[in-house]
Amino acid sequence: MSRTYVVTGSASGIGATTADILRSRGERVIGIDLRDADVEADLSTPEGRTSAAARAVELAGGTIDAVIACAGISAPIAKTIAVNHFGVTGLLEALLPALRTSDAPRAAVVSSMASLQPNSPELVEAALADDEAKALEIAEGLAAQGPAVGYAIYPSSKRALSRWVRRTAISDAWAGSGIPLNAVAPGTVITPMTKDLLATPEGAKMVDAAVPMPLNHHQSPESIAYLLIWLTSVENTHLAGQVIYDDGGADATLRGDDIWSWNDPS
Repeated sequence: MSRTYVVTGSASGIGATTADILRSRGERVIGIDLRDADVEADLSTPEGRTSAAARAVELAGGTIDAVIACAGISAPIAKTIAVNHFGVTGLLEALLPALRTSDAPRAAVVSSMASLQPNSPELVEAALADDEAKALEIAEGLAAQGPAVGYAIYPSSKRALSRWVRRTAISDAWAGSGIPLNAVAPGTVITPMTKDLLATPEGAKMVDAAVPMPLNHHQSPESIAYLLIWLTSVENTHLAGQVIYDDGGADATLRGDDIWSWNDPS
């Protein structure tokens, strides 16, 4: 029996690949994107999220089995925090009632290994406080200082999203409703969003310095899509609140072999 999936960012990149694989397996997919999707909506605005959720629920007939949130941008502009954080969290919260009516509800989001990079703690905290107006104000201030400073908006958006997943996944609303919620953090994925940067030796060198990938180097969208699909399958019954670094070893390279000693006796 097929399941009904809502996939954001379904018109390109990881989202399009995920939607294509699901459809090839006989699953029903309701895609959300700015254009070329079942639901065309701007997830950078509260109104866009509300209308997208309502239309997706309508198309699904009231029950959604899984949500895979892939929509995101990496530009050094304030809109990045709106799409990458609030566009994900707001939509998931709006779709939660429809998820709860499924026999096996699941949700997964796309974070990034950029969540490990330098960020704006002030922006992260504003996002986690669900204060979109303040977050946009902070982000606009960063963007006004030029691309080098404005880039911090992107890792900040992914850090906030990853932390939101960890704290939200174990809540009564999600774990208490039997809904596994997780994030996948890719390394350097070859998509329309990255191809121009990787096209030059200088750009590729800069990317590889920030995202070292000793296993198989740059990755295809399929490498992320298959993991997202498993996380939202009926087979996943207990994996919750995890940020899985599907990144060719970048996380292990950057953070080393000890992420446990924080709780050891000093």
